[in-house]
Amino acid sequence: MPNLIKKVLITGGNGNIGALIADQLLERGIEVIKFDIPGTEPSSLRPGESVVIGDIRDKSLLSTLLDQHRPDTIYHLASLLSGSSEADPEAAWDINATASFHLLKLANEFDVTTFFFASTIASHGDDVLDPMPEDALQWPANIYGATKVAVERLGVYYKLKHGMDFRCLRFPLVFSPFAPATAVTAFPSHAFRAAINNEAFTFPVSAGTGMSSMLLEDVITGILTFTLADRDALTQHAYSLHSYYVTAGEVAEEIQSRIPEFTYSFTPLPTVDALLSAWPNVIVDDAARRDWGWQPEYNFKQSADRLMSYFQSASTVS
Repeated sequence: MPNLIKKVLITGGNGNIGALIADQLLERGIEVIKFDIPGTEPSSLRPGESVVIGDIRDKSLLSTLLDQHRPDTIYHLASLLSGSSEADPEAAWDINATASFHLLKLANEFDVTTFFFASTIASHGDDVLDPMPEDALQWPANIYGATKVAVERLGVYYKLKHGMDFRCLRFPLVFSPFAPATAVTAFPSHAFRAAINNEAFTFPVSAGTGMSSMLLEDVITGILTFTLADRDALTQHAYSLHSYYVTAGEVAEEIQSRIPEFTYSFTPLPTVDALLSAWPNVIVDDAARRDWGWQPEYNFKQSADRLMSYFQSASTVS
């Protein structure tokens, strides 16, 4: 039978993925508590939604939150991203790994049934086969990936030792209209935004550089389908997802086919180009498709449609 969820805690709940997941859960009549950092407070709240502001490293605050609200499910999305992690590895470990350990420990103490963790294919490092098999070894090449591997292993520990329903998805590059400007690897999303704004764009990679990708909408659908699936149907501790492969050159050509006046160039940043070139173009995700019905809805052209539509709407409003 489907996983029954009544009340959830979403860390990073005011962020782009967290807010979209919250919207979907609220529409299903599920109570949502969103935890996030100061400065992310929403302008209004929906029925069944509450917000707690604080630092994910604050163990006392998290303990009080879980004690007061008693969620049956946690979506753990709070994380320092890859660029910020590399700039401050100590903070990355504190926020991404140590704080996650404390949250897992508290979740176990307060009888949280299901704990979802958002991971990344960056946990595999840059020496993998392509297509990348589902049992590929995880030897990350950056601190961000290392923290993700650490939490995956901690989650499996709590699953095996304490019976927690720990679930984990690893995502490839995500096409998102909300990609932070500082996220250099999110250059496809930034290129679409620049084109809509009549701005030239410099790709930080070579034209032939590409990797496994997916659209934000499929990320949200994947998370929800996965966490609502019957626990007995799941055969893996963690699943990797894949939608399509596309190169930077193909992104540029697709944009120019829609906006002929779009101008662009390729000036590879060695670290970014090397990172994405080393990641797999295709990720085998047979287990997710078999176990819980994962099926991406959007291919690259459909993703381009969605990004164009969003940025055009945003441009009209502004």
